[in-house]
Amino acid sequence: MRMSPRARSGSATTTPADPAEHAREIALRLLTHSARSSAQLREGLVSRDVDPEVADEVIARYREVGLLDDAALSASIVRTRHRERGRSRRAIEQELRRKGFEAGHIEDALDQISSDDERDAARILAAKRWESLEGLEDQVKVRRVVGMLGRRGYGPSLAYGLVQELQRADRSGT
Repeated sequence: MRMSPRARSGSATTTPADPAEHAREIALRLLTHSARSSAQLREGLVSRDVDPEVADEVIARYREVGLLDDAALSASIVRTRHRERGRSRRAIEQELRRKGFEAGHIEDALDQISSDDERDAARILAAKRWESLEGLEDQVKVRRVVGMLGRRGYGPSLAYGLVQELQRADRSGT
């Protein structure tokens, strides 16, 4: 009985003969590891030597059957980044753009956060940080609170406005 060179060497074939099946296996592994946008999945497939056309076909099929839903994923990211991490709309928008979401999905997802919601989240973050810096000089507290808010994507005018509120509250004893 003749054996193939692979069979003789003892190595099993792990790559299916069908490129589309191979792409689907890679895609499922990637999606099992973490939720991804269509653009991230495409990038992951292409970086693993999947033909771009095959990658696009797999992505289109996964959208059809509901395994990929960029609108739902972007909305979920917005909720978690804002509510759990206190990120601003601007910071979340940048993250979504980096992840390859379409502009329409980004806009729709960010509509969940009103200006009041954003200001309230920044106020809570600033107050927590301000309290944790008790005993330090005001200038140091101001720098650290404004810096923390800036790293989370909040603008300087909002950050300084909140710090001024905190300073007034300290002076009035409330």
